[in-house]
Amino acid sequence: MSVIAARHLSKRFPDAPEEAVSGLSFTLSANECLSILGPSGCGKTTLLRILMGLEDPTDGSIEISQELMGGMSYVFQEPRLVPWRNCVENVRLPLELTGTDSTQNCERIEPLLQQLGLANRLHHFPSELSGGMQMRVALARALITTPKVLLLDEPFAALDERTRFHMQDLLQSLKAELGLQYVFVTHSIVEAVYLGDRILLMDERGTARDWREVPFTDREHSLKHTAPFNELVSLYSNLFAEMESATLANSSAAVQSQ
Repeated sequence: MSVIAARHLSKRFPDAPEEAVSGLSFTLSANECLSILGPSGCGKTTLLRILMGLEDPTDGSIEISQELMGGMSYVFQEPRLVPWRNCVENVRLPLELTGTDSTQNCERIEPLLQQLGLANRLHHFPSELSGGMQMRVALARALITTPKVLLLDEPFAALDERTRFHMQDLLQSLKAELGLQYVFVTHSIVEAVYLGDRILLMDERGTARDWREVPFTDREHSLKHTAPFNELVSLYSNLFAEMESATLANSSAAVQSQ
């Protein structure tokens, strides 16, 4: 049974020459995690914002099950922490904004930060934290409202490689421990294959170039060194190469026609 269903979904912004998202159709079942993969500017963030309700489609439809309605949290590319609030205070912010900052809810903040590896940073301010630590606080802030689905917009893109790997493993552990379902936007093939139960590959026109299920159940970090994992990464690398070739050919044809 699908909990998210997009049918011929399109989005065009005013005065834009082309659609940002064009004719997308896909379904996502309960507990499935989705990686949205594609080159920069292909409409990945626009699709995520439509899922969150921050943008309305211009054509087609997006259906979200009743159990998920109002149960989504959004994690941006940057942590976007309030600089004059410490870690605990930053995580408390969505509770304050929704009027749910009861003593019981606030008592969950410190254990959550400890679970995310910030036991010794509870009262530190953002300027005192590394990039990876700031992103952990942003994750805690998104999780404190106990969302059913987490929407993540390239949250690890600015991190160094080692920290990025640690954050990927952390997300996998949260998925297992909390039963967390997420939609993860990335332009990294390895990241998409490692984190997604399904992958939606978008091309530069905002259309679906490929849609498939990822066959791996074991998401230990060692998976990245296996032949099946790297074969799938290679497949997507070839699809990216094909898309790039088509883009160059179209650009060349357009120049010649002028």
